[in-house]
Amino acid sequence: MQQPRHRIRSRNGRRSRLGPLAALAALALAGLTTASATLPVSTRASAGPVAAPDTTGLGPCRIASVLGVQMSEGLPTPAGYTRSTGEVSALNLMIDFSDAEGEGAALDRLAEFFPQTSEWFRTSSYGRLAYRPHAPVGDWLRMPKPFAEYGLDRGSPYEPGYRALVEDLVEVADAEVDFSAYDLVNVIVTPNAGPSALDTVLSVTFSGNDEAPHADGVPLANTSFVYSRQDDGSGSYEETGYRVLPHENGHVFGLPDLYTAQGGGAVGHWDIMSEDWGANNDLLGWHKWKLGWLDNDQIRCAAAPGTTEYALTPLAVSGGSKMAIVPLGEDAGYAIEVRTREGNDDAVCEPGVLIYHVRSNVDTGQGPVTVEDSQPDSGGCTRSPNVHAELSDAPFRPGETFTDKKNGVRVLVVGEDEGTYRVRVTRS
Repeated sequence: MQQPRHRIRSRNGRRSRLGPLAALAALALAGLTTASATLPVSTRASAGPVAAPDTTGLGPCRIASVLGVQMSEGLPTPAGYTRSTGEVSALNLMIDFSDAEGEGAALDRLAEFFPQTSEWFRTSSYGRLAYRPHAPVGDWLRMPKPFAEYGLDRGSPYEPGYRALVEDLVEVADAEVDFSAYDLVNVIVTPNAGPSALDTVLSVTFSGNDEAPHADGVPLANTSFVYSRQDDGSGSYEETGYRVLPHENGHVFGLPDLYTAQGGGAVGHWDIMSEDWGANNDLLGWHKWKLGWLDNDQIRCAAAPGTTEYALTPLAVSGGSKMAIVPLGEDAGYAIEVRTREGNDDAVCEPGVLIYHVRSNVDTGQGPVTVEDSQPDSGGCTRSPNVHAELSDAPFRPGETFTDKKNGVRVLVVGEDEGTYRVRVTRS
């Protein structure tokens, strides 16, 4: 069994608190950022749906998954992860400990994440993912051992502390919860258990793990744990503190961490799998295609030599051509998309054409995606807290060119007309 790996994250977040009655009403109507650890093992659960089977011309641009790579960026996503389109039921359990008793009402803690998380996924997926949160137990679930006795630390594997915690959680909750009725599990821990997120980030996800503890006949194979609060004192927590959960749930859908040990310098704030502190942000177009939120007819494939021009509409707007891909062999390529300040992209200060390098042979947390910076060493165009400044002005504007001489690739942004950008891709 491949051991889960822990990834280092940066900091920051916000919160929107509802009263218990409002939280219950939201749940009735409806039906970690942080570190992550994953075990990409095939299970009976269905993956995806990822980009549909090949259609004419897209084959070379469907960068393939690589065996042995943890949470490969390639297509398709392996089996075992939670499906990412249609209605998904999320079980939410709020837990506390004798040495860290729950602060306030458990439903108030839940309301730090909902309905904001459901709305984030609805917006990002163009309505293709209906994320339904459920909280069959409205009170704190007291674990039988003190928090300190579980020995949970940053980067803890599923053995032995987490396995003991999950087994205890199942025993405590099983009388009131049918675990087989849900697609994923969120364990929302009282924020006074463990250190502040400013000191270390404990939030973690175990995904695609068929050897997880079982309950009601199913493995708890896709489970996220959220600790502490992502509050750096900047005043942003009320609005963005929930975003640790969409990040962690990104892993249960098969997405890797895009930050590295050095932080968000590879991708910046262009994907919530890179930075989930501070201002809101969306997913890259590559991830939306991988998750089945973009159709094949919205993708353009620049695989052949020569020059081709494409008209791309903003990623945040439903419909239209969204992404051009320039493959560089079977396990790498460039993705080209338009990013503007709308939808989930609150932090965009320089709209334009974002170009990034995708590699499916690189593990989660090791830099599988790298954004190309149109203005290197500029210092960026934002001073928003917890937004990687240097890459904030990375998009290319009309008249600007990206060139990769080694691979014979040139991308010129020809112009922009009412939000639609024309890009000219030349391959030698």
